[in-house]
Order: sequence, then C-alpha cells, then structure tokens
Amino acid sequence: MLGRRQIREKVVETLYSYHQNPIKFDVLEKQMFSGIDKIYHLYIYQLNFLVALKDLAERQIEIGKNKFIKTDQELNPNQKFIRNQALIQIEENVERRSFTSKYKELKWDLHDELLVKTFQRMTAGKRYQDFMKEDEINFFEDQKFLGKLFLRYVAENEDFHARLEDKEIGWADDFHIANSMVQKTIGFLKEYDIPHTLIRMIKDDEDRSFAQKLLKETLNNWEALESKLVDRLQNWDVERISLMDKIILLTAFSELDSFPFTPSRVIINEYIEIAKVFATEKSNIFVNGILDKYIKDNNRN
Repeated sequence: MLGRRQIREKVVETLYSYHQNPIKFDVLEKQMFSGIDKIYHLYIYQLNFLVALKDLAERQIEIGKNKFIKTDQELNPNQKFIRNQALIQIEENVERRSFTSKYKELKWDLHDELLVKTFQRMTAGKRYQDFMKEDEINFFEDQKFLGKLFLRYVAENEDFHARLEDKEIGWADDFHIANSMVQKTIGFLKEYDIPHTLIRMIKDDEDRSFAQKLLKETLNNWEALESKLVDRLQNWDVERISLMDKIILLTAFSELDSFPFTPSRVIINEYIEIAKVFATEKSNIFVNGILDKYIKDNNRN
C-alpha cells in the first residue's frame, strides 16, 4: 500500500489552493477528496495504456496473419510481449475492468496517435528487441521488463504528460503520485496470483480521518502555527519565506501537534520529501532545519 505521504501532499496542495482562493471549509474539503478520487482515475488510465499497448501488438499480429502474402515473421509471429505474464495480470484485473467499464473515457482507442507513436517507439527500442529475443518464459523477467517499460514510455514520456494537461485539470500535478501507484502495482504482482484489487490513496476510514483532521487543524490554527514559525526564525523575516515553504512547515507543525503517536522523524522525513516535490531547490534543507528545532524545543520523540 501507499504510505501517507501522498495524502500529506494533497493536504499541502489544498492549503496552497485555499490561500490563492479562500473558500468555505466544507467546499475545500470536498475539493480535496475529489482531487484524490481523480488520482485513482489517472492511475487506471495509465494501467489501461499498458493494456492498450498489448492490444495494439495483438492487432498487429492479426493484420499480419490476414495478409494474402505473408513473411516468415507474419506466419510465425513473436508473441513474447503479448504473453508477458505481468501484463496479462493487469489486463485480467477485475477492478480495472470494472472501473473502466463504468468510466469509458479512461479506455484508450487503438487508433490514438499518442498510443500508436509510443508503440512504435517501444518496438523500435533496444530493450524491447532484446526482451523479444529471449526464449525463456520467466515471470520475474516479465515483471521487470514491464516496470522498465512503464518508466520509459509512460512516467518519463513528455507527450503522455502533455496529454494529461489537456484531459483533466490537476492530473499533470498528480502525475508523480499515479506513477508511484502503478510502479507499486507492478512490483506487488506475484506469479499465479492475479490480484483482484488495486491501490487506493484513501484505503480506509482511518486514512480519510487523517486527511480531514490534518487539513482542518492546520487551517483552523493557522495564526498560532505561524507564530510558532516566527519564534524559530533567526535573523529571517517570515515575509521572505515563500508561501509553499510556509504551508509545508505549518502543516508539519500541525501534524506534530495533532498526531502525537507518529514518530517525529517519520513526519519530518515526509515533509522534507514533499518540499523536494513542490518547493525550491534548497527548501528541503530549510524545512529540515526548522522542523528539527521545533521537535527539540518541544521535547518530542
């Protein structure tokens, strides 16, 4: 399962949005959970892209078989990719199929320009060609190949990222979260064990309560938290701190205060990583220093 970093990220994003455009708390909370739900849609959209690459490969084989004059390769096509055991597990996943049937806009058209272009790049690539040359059928190798394929042709695909900006507001910002979800899904696959469920950011009532409480406590205690930040700045004007750095720090303060049973180092490490994603190049060092001072001042373990 995912850790809670992604939930913390969405709380930070929501607070940043609020300071750009203040709205009522119940509306803000609803927007946050709607954004979290949309990440699951993106996750399914990415899994469907991998399945669509397999479907496209199968269609190419069928076209070759139906030619009047066939080459040796078309008579005896290499089916190693379409028989990739890890990819078949994702294709046969019941939850993916069910969710896609409900949200048909998440299914890829096999004539889609981005899909076809990516398929052509993939099949021309050395990693794909080397994989296809191997005769041995091995689940671990299939899984490893699929993970690298996803990283190269989805997670690192600038054209795919551009598509997200056009398709759904917020998807481009949450691309890294969905990427992590897909990578973990591939990594969790086991031979002869088709998973029936997928990864959810909010997996239970405890996660939902955590997100609600962290957002509410940070927003309701903003001025008090900001005062705590001012007290820990040495020769530094709070007005010089970027809004994002301030939000990250005050959210961390709020969690340290409101969730006493979570170890301090876990919380600090999470917000350092969030700073690396959302803030400036040296923000993580600044965040680490302030939070270290905060826990020492409060004798928090």
